[in-house]
Amino acid sequence: SAQLLTANGSRRKCNVTPQKLYVNPNTVFANNEMSLHDIEIYGFDYDYTLAFYSRHLHTLIFNIARDILIQEHRYPEGLREYEYIPNFVVRGLHYDVQKALLMKIDAFHYIQLGTVYRGLHPVPDKEVIAMYDGCHVPLENMSDFYGKSSHGHTMKQFMDIFSLPEMNLLCCVNDYFMKHNIDYEPVHLYKDVKAAIGDVHVKGIMYRAVEADMENYISYGEQTHAVLNKLYEDGKKMFLITNSPFDFVDRGMIYIVGKDWRDLFDIVIVQADKPGFFNDRRKPFRRVTDKGVLHWDRIHKLEKGKIYKQGNLYEFLRLTGWRGSKVLYFGDHIYSDLADLTLKHGWRTGAIIPELRKEIKIMNTEQYVHLMTWLQGLTGLIEHMQVGGDPASQAVVQEWIKEREAMRSQTKDIFNSQFGSLFRTYHNPTYFSRRLSRFADIYMASLSCLLNYDFQHTFFPRRTPLQHESPFWPEQTSAGALKIWVLDMADLDFNHSLHI
Repeated sequence: SAQLLTANGSRRKCNVTPQKLYVNPNTVFANNEMSLHDIEIYGFDYDYTLAFYSRHLHTLIFNIARDILIQEHRYPEGLREYEYIPNFVVRGLHYDVQKALLMKIDAFHYIQLGTVYRGLHPVPDKEVIAMYDGCHVPLENMSDFYGKSSHGHTMKQFMDIFSLPEMNLLCCVNDYFMKHNIDYEPVHLYKDVKAAIGDVHVKGIMYRAVEADMENYISYGEQTHAVLNKLYEDGKKMFLITNSPFDFVDRGMIYIVGKDWRDLFDIVIVQADKPGFFNDRRKPFRRVTDKGVLHWDRIHKLEKGKIYKQGNLYEFLRLTGWRGSKVLYFGDHIYSDLADLTLKHGWRTGAIIPELRKEIKIMNTEQYVHLMTWLQGLTGLIEHMQVGGDPASQAVVQEWIKEREAMRSQTKDIFNSQFGSLFRTYHNPTYFSRRLSRFADIYMASLSCLLNYDFQHTFFPRRTPLQHESPFWPEQTSAGALKIWVLDMADLDFNHSLHI
Protein backbone atom coordinates (compact mmCIF):
# COMPACT_ATOMS: atom_id res chain seq x y z
CA SER A 1 0.00 0.00 0.00
CA ALA A 2 0.96 3.67 -0.36
CA GLN A 3 0.03 6.84 1.53
CA LEU A 4 -1.78 9.54 -0.45
CA LEU A 5 -1.69 13.12 0.87
CA THR A 6 -5.18 14.71 0.80
CA ALA A 7 -6.32 18.31 0.81
CA ASN A 8 -7.21 18.31 4.50
CA GLY A 9 -3.60 17.36 5.35
CA SER A 10 -4.33 13.75 6.23
CA ARG A 11 -2.94 10.69 4.48
CA ARG A 12 -5.23 8.02 3.08
CA LYS A 13 -4.22 4.44 2.44
CA CYS A 14 -4.06 3.45 -1.24
CA ASN A 15 -3.71 -0.22 -2.11
CA VAL A 16 -1.09 -1.07 -4.74
CA THR A 17 -1.57 -4.71 -5.65
CA PRO A 18 1.01 -6.38 -7.92
CA GLN A 19 -0.24 -9.57 -9.56
CA LYS A 20 2.00 -12.64 -9.46
CA LEU A 21 2.96 -12.36 -13.12
CA TYR A 22 6.23 -11.28 -14.66
CA VAL A 23 8.01 -10.60 -17.94
CA ASN A 24 9.90 -13.63 -19.25
CA PRO A 25 13.52 -12.59 -20.01
CA ASN A 26 13.78 -15.35 -22.64
CA THR A 27 11.02 -13.84 -24.77
CA VAL A 28 11.56 -12.77 -28.37
CA PHE A 29 9.94 -9.32 -28.55
CA ALA A 30 8.39 -8.08 -31.79
CA ASN A 31 8.35 -4.56 -33.21
CA ASN A 32 6.92 -5.79 -36.50
CA GLU A 33 4.86 -8.88 -37.29
CA MET A 34 7.10 -11.66 -38.61
CA SER A 35 6.64 -15.38 -39.18
CA LEU A 36 9.58 -17.78 -38.97
CA HIS A 37 7.69 -19.90 -41.48
CA ASP A 38 8.68 -17.36 -44.16
CA ILE A 39 12.39 -17.30 -43.22
CA GLU A 40 14.61 -19.55 -45.35
CA ILE A 41 18.01 -17.94 -44.72
CA TYR A 42 19.56 -16.84 -41.42
CA GLY A 43 22.50 -14.44 -41.22
CA PHE A 44 24.63 -13.51 -38.23
CA ASP A 45 27.16 -11.02 -36.99
CA TYR A 46 29.86 -12.57 -34.79
CA ASP A 47 30.75 -10.32 -31.84
CA TYR A 48 27.96 -10.11 -29.25
CA THR A 49 25.69 -12.14 -31.51
CA LEU A 50 27.28 -15.58 -31.82
CA ALA A 51 30.04 -14.86 -29.30
CA PHE A 52 29.47 -13.14 -25.96
CA TYR A 53 32.25 -11.65 -23.88
CA SER A 54 32.83 -11.23 -20.17
CA ARG A 55 33.43 -7.88 -18.51
CA HIS A 56 37.11 -8.76 -18.39
CA LEU A 57 37.25 -7.78 -22.07
CA HIS A 58 36.01 -4.25 -21.35
CA THR A 59 38.69 -3.88 -18.70
CA LEU A 60 41.30 -5.12 -21.17
CA ILE A 61 40.23 -2.67 -23.90
CA PHE A 62 40.17 0.23 -21.41
CA ASN A 63 43.63 -0.55 -20.04
CA ILE A 64 45.27 -0.98 -23.44
CA ALA A 65 43.69 2.18 -24.89
CA ARG A 66 44.64 4.17 -21.77
CA ASP A 67 48.25 3.04 -22.12
CA ILE A 68 48.25 3.91 -25.84
CA LEU A 69 47.16 7.46 -24.93
CA ILE A 70 50.08 7.73 -22.51
CA GLN A 71 52.76 6.07 -24.64
CA GLU A 72 51.83 7.17 -28.16
CA HIS A 73 49.82 10.38 -27.67
CA ARG A 74 51.93 11.67 -24.74
CA TYR A 75 49.04 11.98 -22.29
CA PRO A 76 49.94 12.36 -18.58
CA GLU A 77 51.26 9.33 -16.68
CA GLY A 78 48.74 10.09 -13.96
CA LEU A 79 46.01 8.52 -16.12
CA ARG A 80 47.29 5.10 -15.03
CA GLU A 81 45.50 5.72 -11.73
CA TYR A 82 42.16 5.29 -13.51
CA GLU A 83 40.57 1.88 -13.94
CA TYR A 84 37.53 0.68 -15.84
CA ILE A 85 34.26 1.31 -13.96
CA PRO A 86 31.92 -1.58 -14.91
CA ASN A 87 28.52 -0.01 -14.10
CA PHE A 88 29.22 3.64 -14.82
CA VAL A 89 27.77 4.00 -18.34
CA VAL A 90 25.08 2.34 -20.46
CA ARG A 91 24.86 1.83 -24.19
CA GLY A 92 23.10 4.38 -26.42
CA LEU A 93 24.42 7.55 -24.75
CA HIS A 94 25.34 10.67 -26.71
CA TYR A 95 28.62 12.54 -26.35
CA ASP A 96 28.88 16.22 -27.20
CA VAL A 97 32.32 16.32 -28.79
CA GLN A 98 32.81 20.09 -28.43
CA LYS A 99 31.55 20.40 -24.86
CA ALA A 100 32.96 17.06 -23.61
CA LEU A 101 29.61 16.04 -22.12
CA LEU A 102 28.14 12.54 -21.96
CA MET A 103 24.34 12.38 -21.73
CA LYS A 104 21.16 10.46 -22.41
CA ILE A 105 18.74 11.81 -25.01
CA ASP A 106 15.15 10.71 -25.56
CA ALA A 107 13.28 9.86 -28.76
CA PHE A 108 12.27 13.51 -29.21
CA HIS A 109 15.85 14.85 -28.95
CA TYR A 110 15.43 16.09 -25.38
CA ILE A 111 18.25 15.71 -22.87
CA GLN A 112 17.28 13.85 -19.71
CA LEU A 113 18.31 16.21 -16.93
CA GLY A 114 20.34 14.47 -14.26
CA THR A 115 22.12 12.29 -16.82
CA VAL A 116 24.61 14.85 -18.15
CA TYR A 117 28.19 14.13 -17.07
CA ARG A 118 31.43 16.03 -17.48
CA GLY A 119 34.15 13.59 -16.58
CA LEU A 120 32.93 11.44 -13.69
CA HIS A 121 30.61 14.04 -12.19
CA PRO A 122 27.08 15.22 -13.06
CA VAL A 123 26.51 18.68 -14.47
CA PRO A 124 23.86 20.74 -12.60
CA ASP A 125 20.55 21.03 -14.44
CA LYS A 126 20.73 24.85 -14.55
CA GLU A 127 24.12 24.71 -16.24
CA VAL A 128 22.85 22.21 -18.84
CA ILE A 129 19.81 24.36 -19.61
CA ALA A 130 22.03 27.43 -19.99
CA MET A 131 24.48 25.65 -22.33
CA TYR A 132 21.78 24.23 -24.62
CA ASP A 133 19.27 27.07 -24.25
CA GLY A 134 16.86 24.48 -22.86
CA CYS A 135 16.96 20.71 -23.12
CA HIS A 136 16.35 20.15 -26.84
CA VAL A 137 19.15 19.17 -29.22
CA PRO A 138 18.42 20.29 -32.81
CA LEU A 139 18.49 17.67 -35.56
CA GLU A 140 21.51 19.25 -37.25
CA ASN A 141 23.52 18.83 -34.04
CA MET A 142 22.60 15.21 -33.49
CA SER A 143 24.85 12.36 -34.64
CA ASP A 144 24.63 11.28 -38.28
CA PHE A 145 22.71 8.23 -39.53
CA TYR A 146 25.29 5.79 -38.15
CA GLY A 147 25.66 7.58 -34.81
CA LYS A 148 28.92 9.31 -35.77
CA SER A 149 29.93 12.94 -35.23
CA SER A 150 30.73 13.86 -38.84
CA HIS A 151 29.88 16.55 -41.40
CA GLY A 152 29.15 19.18 -38.78
CA HIS A 153 27.30 16.94 -36.32
CA THR A 154 28.50 17.71 -32.81
CA MET A 155 27.06 14.59 -31.16
CA LYS A 156 28.40 11.05 -31.21
CA GLN A 157 26.10 8.18 -30.19
CA PHE A 158 27.68 5.08 -28.67
CA MET A 159 25.60 2.18 -29.96
CA ASP A 160 27.63 -1.03 -29.63
CA ILE A 161 28.73 -2.89 -26.52
CA PHE A 162 32.40 -2.40 -27.41
CA SER A 163 31.83 1.35 -26.86
CA LEU A 164 31.45 0.98 -23.07
CA PRO A 165 35.24 1.13 -22.49
CA GLU A 166 35.49 4.13 -24.83
CA MET A 167 32.89 6.10 -22.86
CA ASN A 168 34.63 5.14 -19.64
CA LEU A 169 37.98 6.33 -20.94
CA LEU A 170 36.58 9.64 -22.22
CA CYS A 171 35.08 10.34 -18.81
CA CYS A 172 38.27 9.39 -16.97
CA VAL A 173 40.56 11.55 -19.12
CA ASN A 174 38.16 14.50 -18.87
CA ASP A 175 38.07 13.99 -15.11
CA TYR A 176 41.88 13.99 -14.87
CA PHE A 177 42.26 17.20 -16.89
CA MET A 178 39.60 19.03 -14.86
CA LYS A 179 40.95 17.76 -11.53
CA HIS A 180 44.43 19.06 -12.39
CA ASN A 181 43.21 22.31 -14.02
CA ILE A 182 44.74 21.37 -17.38
CA ASP A 183 43.49 23.42 -20.32
CA TYR A 184 42.60 21.09 -23.19
CA GLU A 185 40.69 20.98 -26.46
CA PRO A 186 37.72 18.55 -26.14
CA VAL A 187 37.71 17.77 -29.87
CA HIS A 188 41.34 16.62 -29.75
CA LEU A 189 40.64 14.52 -26.67
CA TYR A 190 37.70 12.80 -28.35
CA LYS A 191 39.70 12.03 -31.49
CA ASP A 192 42.68 10.71 -29.52
CA VAL A 193 40.54 8.40 -27.40
CA LYS A 194 38.72 7.21 -30.51
CA ALA A 195 42.07 6.50 -32.22
CA ALA A 196 43.42 4.65 -29.18
CA ILE A 197 40.31 2.46 -28.94
CA GLY A 198 40.52 1.85 -32.70
CA ASP A 199 44.13 0.73 -32.38
CA VAL A 200 43.12 -1.93 -29.84
CA HIS A 201 41.00 -3.51 -32.57
CA VAL A 202 42.81 -2.61 -35.79
CA LYS A 203 46.28 -3.60 -34.58
CA GLY A 204 44.96 -6.94 -33.38
CA ILE A 205 45.87 -6.38 -29.72
CA MET A 206 42.42 -7.37 -28.47
CA TYR A 207 42.20 -10.36 -30.81
CA ARG A 208 45.51 -11.80 -29.62
CA ALA A 209 44.58 -11.34 -25.97
CA VAL A 210 41.23 -13.10 -26.37
CA GLU A 211 42.74 -15.96 -28.38
CA ALA A 212 45.35 -16.49 -25.66
CA ASP A 213 42.74 -16.77 -22.87
CA MET A 214 39.36 -17.88 -24.23
CA GLU A 215 38.02 -19.00 -20.86
CA ASN A 216 38.58 -15.60 -19.31
CA TYR A 217 37.08 -13.51 -22.09
CA ILE A 218 34.39 -15.58 -23.84
CA SER A 219 31.13 -16.38 -22.06
CA TYR A 220 30.08 -19.83 -23.17
CA GLY A 221 26.57 -19.98 -21.76
CA GLU A 222 24.46 -18.55 -24.56
CA GLN A 223 23.68 -21.85 -26.32
CA THR A 224 24.91 -20.64 -29.70
CA HIS A 225 25.70 -24.19 -30.76
CA ALA A 226 22.17 -25.39 -29.97
CA VAL A 227 20.59 -22.57 -32.01
CA LEU A 228 22.81 -23.18 -35.05
CA ASN A 229 22.21 -26.93 -34.90
CA LYS A 230 18.46 -26.44 -34.72
CA LEU A 231 18.53 -24.25 -37.82
CA TYR A 232 20.86 -26.62 -39.66
CA GLU A 233 18.72 -29.69 -38.92
CA ASP A 234 15.64 -27.86 -40.20
CA GLY A 235 17.38 -27.25 -43.53
CA LYS A 236 17.86 -23.50 -43.14
CA LYS A 237 20.69 -21.80 -44.99
CA MET A 238 23.07 -19.78 -42.82
CA PHE A 239 25.76 -17.18 -43.39
CA LEU A 240 28.14 -15.09 -41.33
CA ILE A 241 29.13 -11.48 -42.05
CA THR A 242 31.52 -9.99 -39.51
CA ASN A 243 34.10 -7.22 -39.27
CA SER A 244 36.43 -9.45 -37.25
CA PRO A 245 39.37 -11.30 -38.91
CA PHE A 246 39.06 -14.99 -39.75
CA ASP A 247 41.66 -16.32 -37.31
CA PHE A 248 39.89 -14.62 -34.40
CA VAL A 249 36.45 -15.85 -35.51
CA ASP A 250 37.72 -19.36 -36.21
CA ARG A 251 39.28 -19.81 -32.77
CA GLY A 252 36.23 -18.37 -31.06
CA MET A 253 33.78 -20.55 -32.99
CA ILE A 254 35.87 -23.66 -32.35
CA TYR A 255 35.70 -22.82 -28.64
CA ILE A 256 31.94 -22.12 -28.72
CA VAL A 257 30.62 -24.57 -31.34
CA GLY A 258 33.40 -27.03 -32.19
CA LYS A 259 35.88 -27.75 -34.97
CA ASP A 260 33.11 -28.46 -37.48
CA TRP A 261 31.48 -25.03 -37.10
CA ARG A 262 32.09 -24.13 -40.76
CA ASP A 263 29.96 -27.10 -41.86
CA LEU A 264 26.93 -25.27 -40.47
CA PHE A 265 27.42 -22.15 -42.62
CA ASP A 266 26.85 -21.81 -46.36
CA ILE A 267 28.85 -18.57 -46.60
CA VAL A 268 31.44 -17.00 -44.28
CA ILE A 269 32.56 -13.38 -44.82
CA VAL A 270 35.16 -11.75 -42.54
CA GLN A 271 36.61 -8.22 -42.31
CA ALA A 272 33.49 -7.04 -44.08
CA ASP A 273 33.90 -3.40 -43.01
CA LYS A 274 30.26 -2.87 -42.02
CA PRO A 275 28.42 -0.55 -42.42
CA GLY A 276 30.40 0.20 -45.61
CA PHE A 277 29.70 -3.38 -46.71
CA PHE A 278 26.03 -2.51 -47.11
CA ASN A 279 26.56 0.66 -49.18
CA ASP A 280 29.90 0.64 -51.03
CA ARG A 281 29.54 -1.21 -54.34
CA ARG A 282 33.23 -0.86 -55.22
CA LYS A 283 34.83 -3.44 -52.92
CA PRO A 284 34.96 -6.93 -54.49
CA PHE A 285 35.09 -10.16 -52.51
CA ARG A 286 38.46 -11.77 -52.02
CA ARG A 287 39.04 -15.38 -51.05
CA VAL A 288 41.34 -16.03 -48.12
CA THR A 289 42.75 -19.38 -46.98
CA ASP A 290 42.77 -20.78 -43.45
CA LYS A 291 46.38 -19.58 -43.21
CA GLY A 292 45.43 -16.03 -44.16
CA VAL A 293 46.78 -16.17 -47.72
CA LEU A 294 44.85 -13.89 -50.09
CA HIS A 295 43.82 -15.11 -53.57
CA TRP A 296 43.80 -12.79 -56.55
CA ASP A 297 41.19 -14.62 -58.67
CA ARG A 298 37.80 -13.05 -59.48
CA ILE A 299 34.90 -14.41 -57.41
CA HIS A 300 32.08 -15.82 -59.58
CA LYS A 301 30.21 -17.57 -56.78
CA LEU A 302 30.30 -17.77 -53.02
CA GLU A 303 30.98 -21.37 -52.04
CA LYS A 304 30.41 -23.30 -48.86
CA GLY A 305 33.60 -24.18 -47.00
CA LYS A 306 35.54 -21.19 -48.35
CA ILE A 307 36.31 -17.94 -46.55
CA TYR A 308 35.76 -14.53 -48.13
CA LYS A 309 36.99 -11.10 -47.14
CA GLN A 310 35.50 -7.61 -47.68
CA GLY A 311 33.06 -7.49 -50.61
CA ASN A 312 29.75 -5.65 -50.60
CA LEU A 313 26.09 -6.49 -50.15
CA TYR A 314 25.09 -5.75 -53.75
CA GLU A 315 27.55 -8.35 -55.03
CA PHE A 316 26.40 -10.71 -52.27
CA LEU A 317 22.79 -10.38 -53.45
CA ARG A 318 23.77 -10.92 -57.08
CA LEU A 319 25.78 -14.04 -56.33
CA THR A 320 23.30 -15.64 -53.92
CA GLY A 321 19.89 -14.35 -54.93
CA TRP A 322 19.07 -14.10 -51.21
CA ARG A 323 16.76 -11.13 -51.30
CA GLY A 324 13.86 -9.70 -49.38
CA SER A 325 11.87 -10.97 -46.43
CA LYS A 326 13.00 -14.60 -46.65
CA VAL A 327 16.31 -13.48 -45.08
CA LEU A 328 16.65 -12.76 -41.34
CA TYR A 329 19.90 -11.17 -40.12
CA PHE A 330 20.95 -10.86 -36.47
CA GLY A 331 23.34 -8.29 -35.01
CA ASP A 332 23.93 -6.22 -31.89
CA HIS A 333 24.66 -2.87 -33.57
CA ILE A 334 21.38 -1.27 -34.61
CA TYR A 335 23.02 1.03 -37.17
CA SER A 336 25.97 -0.92 -38.58
CA ASP A 337 24.23 -4.31 -38.61
CA LEU A 338 20.54 -3.65 -39.18
CA ALA A 339 19.56 -0.20 -40.45
CA ASP A 340 20.55 -0.48 -44.13
CA LEU A 341 19.25 -4.04 -44.41
CA THR A 342 15.74 -3.16 -43.35
CA LEU A 343 15.54 0.28 -45.02
CA LYS A 344 17.13 -0.48 -48.40
CA HIS A 345 16.94 -4.23 -48.94
CA GLY A 346 13.85 -5.51 -47.15
CA TRP A 347 15.63 -8.16 -45.10
CA ARG A 348 14.07 -9.02 -41.76
CA THR A 349 16.26 -8.03 -38.83
CA GLY A 350 16.81 -9.25 -35.28
CA ALA A 351 18.63 -7.19 -32.64
CA ILE A 352 20.60 -8.89 -29.90
CA ILE A 353 20.33 -6.78 -26.72
CA PRO A 354 22.14 -8.55 -23.84
CA GLU A 355 21.13 -5.78 -21.43
CA LEU A 356 17.51 -6.98 -21.63
CA ARG A 357 18.07 -9.75 -19.09
CA LYS A 358 19.29 -7.39 -16.39
CA GLU A 359 16.58 -4.80 -17.07
CA ILE A 360 13.76 -7.37 -17.11
CA LYS A 361 15.05 -8.89 -13.87
CA ILE A 362 14.79 -5.43 -12.29
CA MET A 363 11.33 -4.86 -13.79
CA ASN A 364 10.13 -8.09 -12.17
CA THR A 365 11.10 -7.00 -8.64
CA GLU A 366 8.41 -5.95 -6.17
CA GLN A 367 10.23 -2.65 -5.59
CA TYR A 368 10.07 -1.66 -9.25
CA VAL A 369 6.47 -2.85 -9.66
CA HIS A 370 5.37 -0.89 -6.61
CA LEU A 371 7.18 2.26 -7.76
CA MET A 372 5.83 2.16 -11.30
CA THR A 373 2.26 1.37 -10.24
CA TRP A 374 2.19 4.20 -7.72
CA LEU A 375 3.95 6.56 -10.16
CA GLN A 376 1.33 5.90 -12.85
CA GLY A 377 -1.50 6.40 -10.37
CA LEU A 378 0.01 9.60 -9.03
CA THR A 379 0.53 10.94 -12.56
CA GLY A 380 -3.14 10.29 -13.31
CA LEU A 381 -4.22 12.18 -10.19
CA ILE A 382 -2.01 15.15 -11.06
CA GLU A 383 -3.38 15.22 -14.61
CA HIS A 384 -6.98 15.41 -13.40
CA MET A 385 -6.40 17.79 -10.49
CA GLN A 386 -3.85 20.24 -11.96
CA VAL A 387 -6.36 23.04 -12.72
CA GLY A 388 -9.01 24.49 -10.44
CA GLY A 389 -9.84 23.68 -6.87
CA ASP A 390 -9.21 25.68 -3.74
CA PRO A 391 -5.72 26.70 -2.56
CA ALA A 392 -5.49 23.72 -0.19
CA SER A 393 -6.16 21.30 -3.05
CA GLN A 394 -3.59 22.99 -5.26
CA ALA A 395 -1.02 22.82 -2.47
CA VAL A 396 -1.60 19.08 -2.32
CA VAL A 397 -1.14 18.81 -6.10
CA GLN A 398 2.21 20.60 -5.76
CA GLU A 399 3.26 18.06 -3.14
CA TRP A 400 2.24 15.26 -5.49
CA ILE A 401 4.34 16.80 -8.26
CA LYS A 402 7.38 16.85 -5.94
CA GLU A 403 6.73 13.26 -4.95
CA ARG A 404 6.40 12.26 -8.61
CA GLU A 405 9.77 13.86 -9.45
CA ALA A 406 11.43 12.02 -6.57
CA MET A 407 9.90 8.71 -7.68
CA ARG A 408 11.03 9.25 -11.27
CA SER A 409 14.60 9.64 -10.06
CA GLN A 410 14.18 6.51 -7.95
CA THR A 411 13.07 4.44 -10.93
CA LYS A 412 16.02 5.74 -12.96
CA ASP A 413 18.51 4.84 -10.24
CA ILE A 414 17.21 1.27 -9.97
CA PHE A 415 18.68 0.55 -13.41
CA ASN A 416 21.80 2.71 -13.32
CA SER A 417 22.42 5.50 -10.83
CA GLN A 418 24.07 7.72 -13.47
CA PHE A 419 22.04 7.15 -16.64
CA GLY A 420 19.08 4.90 -15.82
CA SER A 421 17.53 2.41 -18.23
CA LEU A 422 18.83 1.74 -21.72
CA PHE A 423 15.25 1.97 -22.98
CA ARG A 424 13.60 4.82 -21.05
CA THR A 425 14.25 8.46 -20.18
CA TYR A 426 11.67 8.67 -17.40
CA HIS A 427 8.39 8.19 -19.34
CA ASN A 428 9.69 8.65 -22.90
CA PRO A 429 11.58 6.02 -24.91
CA THR A 430 15.28 6.76 -25.32
CA TYR A 431 16.80 7.67 -28.65
CA PHE A 432 18.23 4.13 -28.61
CA SER A 433 14.73 2.65 -28.20
CA ARG A 434 13.40 4.73 -31.07
CA ARG A 435 16.07 3.37 -33.44
CA LEU A 436 15.62 -0.16 -32.12
CA SER A 437 11.90 -0.09 -32.86
CA ARG A 438 12.53 1.30 -36.36
CA PHE A 439 15.36 -0.96 -37.52
CA ALA A 440 14.70 -4.30 -35.78
CA ASP A 441 11.69 -6.50 -36.56
CA ILE A 442 12.40 -8.53 -33.43
CA TYR A 443 14.79 -8.20 -30.50
CA MET A 444 15.96 -10.47 -27.69
CA ALA A 445 18.60 -10.87 -25.01
CA SER A 446 20.50 -13.58 -26.94
CA LEU A 447 20.07 -16.07 -29.76
CA SER A 448 19.24 -18.73 -27.18
CA CYS A 449 15.76 -17.17 -26.91
CA LEU A 450 14.97 -18.69 -30.32
CA LEU A 451 15.11 -22.15 -28.75
CA ASN A 452 11.72 -21.44 -27.15
CA TYR A 453 9.96 -21.23 -30.54
CA ASP A 454 9.40 -23.57 -33.47
CA PHE A 455 9.89 -22.53 -37.08
CA GLN A 456 6.19 -22.03 -37.72
CA HIS A 457 5.89 -19.39 -35.03
CA THR A 458 4.64 -15.90 -35.86
CA PHE A 459 5.81 -13.01 -33.69
CA PHE A 460 3.12 -10.40 -33.11
CA PRO A 461 3.94 -6.93 -31.77
CA ARG A 462 1.94 -5.69 -28.84
CA ARG A 463 -0.83 -3.46 -30.11
CA THR A 464 -0.80 -0.50 -27.79
CA PRO A 465 -3.39 2.24 -28.29
CA LEU A 466 -2.32 5.53 -29.80
CA GLN A 467 -2.81 8.54 -27.58
CA HIS A 468 -6.11 9.46 -29.26
CA GLU A 469 -7.51 5.92 -29.15
CA SER A 470 -9.68 4.42 -26.43
CA PRO A 471 -7.96 4.13 -23.02
CA PHE A 472 -10.15 1.12 -22.25
CA TRP A 473 -8.44 -1.30 -24.66
CA PRO A 474 -7.22 -4.42 -22.90
CA GLU A 475 -3.43 -4.48 -22.82
CA GLN A 476 -1.85 -7.05 -25.08
CA THR A 477 1.64 -8.46 -24.95
CA SER A 478 4.14 -10.54 -26.89
CA ALA A 479 3.88 -14.31 -26.51
CA GLY A 480 5.78 -15.33 -23.41
CA ALA A 481 5.82 -11.87 -21.84
CA LEU A 482 2.92 -11.19 -19.51
CA LYS A 483 1.13 -7.99 -18.58
CA ILE A 484 1.36 -7.11 -14.93
CA TRP A 485 0.23 -4.77 -12.20
CA VAL A 486 -3.01 -3.28 -10.92
CA LEU A 487 -3.55 -0.06 -8.95
CA ASP A 488 -6.62 -0.19 -6.68
CA MET A 489 -7.61 3.22 -5.42
CA ALA A 490 -11.31 2.45 -4.93
CA ASP A 491 -11.09 2.96 -1.18
CA LEU A 492 -10.46 6.71 -1.62
CA ASP A 493 -13.33 9.13 -1.15
CA PHE A 494 -12.32 11.47 -3.96
CA ASN A 495 -15.22 13.93 -3.53
CA HIS A 496 -14.22 14.44 0.07
CA SER A 497 -10.45 14.17 0.17
CA LEU A 498 -9.60 15.70 -3.19
CA HIS A 499 -12.29 18.40 -3.29
CA ILE A 500 -13.41 17.50 -6.81
